[in-house]
Amino acid sequence: MRTIDRWLTSPWRRSGAAALAGALPVLAFPAPSLWWFAYAALVPWILLARSAPTGRRAAYDGWCGGFGFLVAVHHWLLPSLHVFIFLIAALLGLLWAPWGWLVRRLLGGVPSAGRGALALLVLPSAWLAVELVRSWQGLGGPWGMLGASQWQVDAALRLASVGGVWLLSFLVVAVNVAVAGLVRVRELRLPALAALVATAAATSAAWVWAPRPDVDGRVRIAVVQPGVVAGEASGDQRFDREERLTRQVAGQDVDLVVWGESSVGFDLDDRPDLTRRLTALSRATGADVLVNVDARRSDRPGIYKSSVLVGPDGPTGDRYDKMRLVPFGEYIPARSLLGWATSVGRAAGEDRRRGTRQTVMDVGHGLRIGPLICFETAFPDMSRHLAEDGADLLLGQSSTSSFQHSWAPAQHASLAALRAAETGRPMVHATLTGVSAVYGPDGRRLGPWLGTGASTAHVYDVPLAHGITPYVRYGDWTVYGALLVLAALGVTEGARALRPRRGGPEPLVPRARTAHGSPARHGH
Repeated sequence: MRTIDRWLTSPWRRSGAAALAGALPVLAFPAPSLWWFAYAALVPWILLARSAPTGRRAAYDGWCGGFGFLVAVHHWLLPSLHVFIFLIAALLGLLWAPWGWLVRRLLGGVPSAGRGALALLVLPSAWLAVELVRSWQGLGGPWGMLGASQWQVDAALRLASVGGVWLLSFLVVAVNVAVAGLVRVRELRLPALAALVATAAATSAAWVWAPRPDVDGRVRIAVVQPGVVAGEASGDQRFDREERLTRQVAGQDVDLVVWGESSVGFDLDDRPDLTRRLTALSRATGADVLVNVDARRSDRPGIYKSSVLVGPDGPTGDRYDKMRLVPFGEYIPARSLLGWATSVGRAAGEDRRRGTRQTVMDVGHGLRIGPLICFETAFPDMSRHLAEDGADLLLGQSSTSSFQHSWAPAQHASLAALRAAETGRPMVHATLTGVSAVYGPDGRRLGPWLGTGASTAHVYDVPLAHGITPYVRYGDWTVYGALLVLAALGVTEGARALRPRRGGPEPLVPRARTAHGSPARHGH
């Protein structure tokens, strides 16, 4: 251990080690999907920040770790963003600087059991505050939330129905803090064991107490995934292939046919021939067809990405325009300053326009659907609002064709499991080029994943449920609780700082002892 400590005396080596430690949690997400690793992935980062010689250095450890985390979970964006991915990671990585400082503040030196117990509450709360800030769409959205790594764990899905992905992130960080205490800090072993027991008890209670979705109906949904279509005439060629695949599900008693994001590259008002072909498909299959139009609209300025429903009599009038756009991919923030990004990557040449409201569509057969487009499926509030508005089925239309050979398609498909579990509504994730997937109202996968090599149409038998989950009813209560914890800590520390000093207030982190027994000062 002393050899490692000596090696870390170099600021550059220490920063590199922090970035590497911060990147480790990516292994818990698809494609590796080592979900169990999430419960120890933060331990090296925590121990590094805890050992920092000063509070400032601990903040640097938090910053560098945040940089490594963001680059790792967004590495597949490198072909599109080039140098921007490192700039964005460096800026957003600053959000973890206070977290690193708090790690040392609460766990550094020889912490008391009380300090350890406080760390088990404060550090997960501070992590949630970081996830909350970066969940703002202007900062890139909530891709890579730590709790999302648990998408295939039944117990975690049950917890998601109670407190959403936020609760999962909180508990994963709390377990990491407890494991770090067990591994390295003798004084924290008792509260760490208590925290692990409490987490197991909370999970068991949620398993027993949380209401299970009661299935009260079934629908048959056809997902059409055309696969990769390239070339100058790709728009027409893709439509031809989607039409051919859709005709294969005729006679299979489907209730809805779903095409992926950007499945139609032309405004339907400008291409009445395409409208007629879609209408004919609806009549042939006996179901409405939900397409996604990515084109300049004829009735208003600008390019929109829109979910459009077509029935046996033509477009039904139901339309949803995408509200939350991907920074750089679909618009460039502050284009007058950053417009040069189009010359070094695949940044949007023209900003897409935003929709103004979410939409629940009636597709017949008594079925109401709530569409989401692309990375909107990463936002838990959007699917929650659709469930509140009466959607029976959540439906994500996506395209990750630019990242076909990366971890992105599988990770994107996994997010739908969380949205289904949170809301108690089944969710269909339909893509152009894979991975397409369908999940039941409990978040469990239904039928096969359609991988990135598939060009096919598949019919899924999907159970429906209409109960109200605690998450839909109470919303982001985990986040509010975390912010309350941080506010209480701030008020307490502020009052302590203002208290008249009689030998100085008791610090959160005791002063370390030097080899000669004299106290050494810690930077704060």
